[in-house]
Amino acid sequence: MIEEFLGVSVEKLLQSAGETIYMVGFSLILGALLGAVIAILLWLTRKGGLQENKIAYGIINGVINIIRSTPFIILLVCVMPVTKFIVGTRIGTKAAIVPLVIYIAPYLARLIETSLLEVGNGIVEAAKSMGANTFQIIIHFVLPEAFASIILALTTGTIGLIGATAMAGYIGGGGVGNLALTYGYQMFNFRLMFFTVVVLIAFVWLIQSLGNTLARKRRVHE
Repeated sequence: MIEEFLGVSVEKLLQSAGETIYMVGFSLILGALLGAVIAILLWLTRKGGLQENKIAYGIINGVINIIRSTPFIILLVCVMPVTKFIVGTRIGTKAAIVPLVIYIAPYLARLIETSLLEVGNGIVEAAKSMGANTFQIIIHFVLPEAFASIILALTTGTIGLIGATAMAGYIGGGGVGNLALTYGYQMFNFRLMFFTVVVLIAFVWLIQSLGNTLARKRRVHE
């Protein structure tokens, strides 16, 4: 029934959904870790930061701006040698994770930096007065205070990744977006296109709702 209506098998639909979840999941974890480190470095080295360093801040800030201003489809092509070196191939779902991480890490870094900057100077000054060092200030004071905002930042990044996975089909990344383009748009299968759009909307709605709920609960407990 489903195969006749959509023009593709149930197995293909499940495979595409799994590929999207795989790409988004791994890219988000790696991108969030890298983005958090970059964000903390930006927060520390900014003007008036705990470890103010104009040169370091300028270099990091410049690299972020360059990557963020590069269209993802161009980034896919540019990092192919890096992808080949890391995973041993330029095509496939695993290969798509490399450019996705490079794409999302600076984006999340900027969002997380904004979350850290929302923490009042009073929190930092109070931590200093208690004798906390830089590491302790970040781990025990700043990050917990900004955690609710960071959750929303990760939610926004996840939604951005879902959109990027569609373009990852250029290197055979697969996923729901690639299914819509290859089996839907290119084959004039409008039922499948509509179905995949609904699925992606459901993904986005679920992720956004989950992020909002977690952030709200975090703020209640603060």
